[in-house]
Amino acid sequence: MTLKLYFYDYLNCYNLLPMKFYRHKKSIDSIESLFDLYFDTDGYRSNDVLLFLVDLVNFFRPNNPKSDAVVSIETLLQFLRDNPQHKIALKNYLTNILRHRKFSRMLSDTGILRDSDFTYEVKKRLFAKILPFQPEKDTLEFVLNQVFFKSSDPIWIARIPFEELQKLFDVLALNTIYGTAKEQSVLSEVLNAMGLISQRMSGRAMETDVIKMVPEYDDLESPFVAFENELNSILAKIRNGENHFITSEDLNYKQLMLLHKQCEDYVDKAFGNSSKFGISLKVNQSLLRIRQQLHRMKVLISTLVVNKISDKKTNSILLLLRLIKYNCQKNNVRQLINESTQLISYEITQHTARTGENYITESRSEYFAMLKAAVGGGFIVGILCILKLLLSKMETSGFGHAFYYSLNYSLGFIAIYLMGYTLATKQPAMTAATLTKALESGMKKQSKNENKHSSFAHLFARLFRSQFIAFVGNVFMAFPVSMLGIWLIDYFFDYNIAFEKSSKLLFDLSPIHSAALFHAAIAGVFLFLSGIISGNVSNRNKHNQVYYRIKEHPVLKQNLGIVRTNAIAKWFENHWPGVVSNGWFGVFLGSTASLGIFLGLNIDIRHITFASGNFALGLYGANFFVDLSTIIWGIIGIGLIGFVNFMVSFSLSLGLAFRSRNIPLSELRFLFSSTWAYFKSRPAAFFFPVKDK
Repeated sequence: MTLKLYFYDYLNCYNLLPMKFYRHKKSIDSIESLFDLYFDTDGYRSNDVLLFLVDLVNFFRPNNPKSDAVVSIETLLQFLRDNPQHKIALKNYLTNILRHRKFSRMLSDTGILRDSDFTYEVKKRLFAKILPFQPEKDTLEFVLNQVFFKSSDPIWIARIPFEELQKLFDVLALNTIYGTAKEQSVLSEVLNAMGLISQRMSGRAMETDVIKMVPEYDDLESPFVAFENELNSILAKIRNGENHFITSEDLNYKQLMLLHKQCEDYVDKAFGNSSKFGISLKVNQSLLRIRQQLHRMKVLISTLVVNKISDKKTNSILLLLRLIKYNCQKNNVRQLINESTQLISYEITQHTARTGENYITESRSEYFAMLKAAVGGGFIVGILCILKLLLSKMETSGFGHAFYYSLNYSLGFIAIYLMGYTLATKQPAMTAATLTKALESGMKKQSKNENKHSSFAHLFARLFRSQFIAFVGNVFMAFPVSMLGIWLIDYFFDYNIAFEKSSKLLFDLSPIHSAALFHAAIAGVFLFLSGIISGNVSNRNKHNQVYYRIKEHPVLKQNLGIVRTNAIAKWFENHWPGVVSNGWFGVFLGSTASLGIFLGLNIDIRHITFASGNFALGLYGANFFVDLSTIIWGIIGIGLIGFVNFMVSFSLSLGLAFRSRNIPLSELRFLFSSTWAYFKSRPAAFFFPVKDK
């Protein structure tokens, strides 16, 4: 074969050529020409036994699998009916390819988590996408890797009418999988895979971290052990009996399915208990693996059930289709991430939902209490603005500035949190989960879309007005505190600390002259991450029983007493996640600018409350000799910065909360229309506490 043909062979392997161009000089535009190319009177004439099958599949593979509703193989069926010699040749060819191919490990491993290490599993699948794993040539997996190498292949194969597949099975007079259960037979490979899966499930379910999630089963026999024993008796019956199958009326089959349901309940109970005990990513992966194995086992058990003669042919075809699907989707990274992180994200958003309830006001007293808390938060932020300006004058490295800025922010945010004050933009990340929880509850209770979305709109209005009054309290307090602070320093020390930086402080607020809105979006991302950290710390501490460990710590009880030790444990349970998240939020804000300088990127943060304080510092630094346009754009910039802070953090948090509860994003359209309708009817409700009609 020439170099040119090798090149065409490579392009065709990765489907980079149009259908009519193959590795051959002669184009293939019909089934007849395809058979003529590979078969003659002496049989198959290519050195590579898989080439014909590759080209046959490629002949029917549509260019856009998702667009074709039906993919028919009627042309192949008609050709085989009209050409008996080619029909015999194809049957012999397929029999030769598939004889004694091993595939038990495909059924037991493919598409199922290999390890409880999430990071390792993601890296392994990503690497396999770039450089696919190639098994031994005597395995069925090798054949499927070469023939059905596209992840979209299961889509168009599923659109081949099943009746046509049955006709192909009949035309070729293929044997079903129930002829024999001897070693190396198809049925034997299925039975071997089932035995291996049941052993793995039993072992994984006996791990300490998994058992800890289901204390209800401490005094009961493990359903997985009973399932394995019952399965072994059925497998032995199939191997040694005259009929190598079972019926749905078989008592052993009914008992097996009952035990299978108990195993599923065991896993569901473990996942359900995550709200009480928390859950780690490793335990989540272990439970997810068991759930995948249970699903695979249920599918394989159905393969053994034959109630009528036609079931033999149907089950044989379905087995091949499933093998193709499993093999094509074995390196699906998106599915892995979605399945692995859903429960963790649910537990995280559960914490933020409970916390977020404190950030949504309803009555006038709650509304003005929020204003009071926001004023306190603005007071501390005003001081932080002055401290950061003083720290910027220190002669230190970029890392030194990042460290001191981060320390300044972190201590300030922690102080705001512990003193019960409010930083306005911390609300969206916490309240999004509360809104989603309310929507989820409404979707379960209400039958009409208008009702459930109307309830969401009312709750969103309460959130928006709570955020609005928090903005007002923060902004209108940070400005005078910063102004008073810089004036006192100038009065007592005769030094205007903002003189050199006044122009930059004012310039950075302009939404049209600077990247203020982009930097505000970065701050919004960090606000979202701080909410994630809070929920993650709460979930992790719950799973590791940190609070219980503190409460029962013998040294603390001996030296501090039981009452004080309990108080410490209670404080950690209620406040530690918030302390950690606020600390990290301060690190994010304090180090971003220094990181941008190090990387040579224009990245920084803009936060509405700090923008208000910096506006005051910029005006005083310039001795109030500022043109009107700068003042106007500064005021507009503060408002837009707050809006971007809110929208980015709220959108990210809402998206996470939606995904954690399996609520489709299509609901957003209805939510937006319902909220907009409520705003048009009662706009005041989005800014001030009003009584609902």
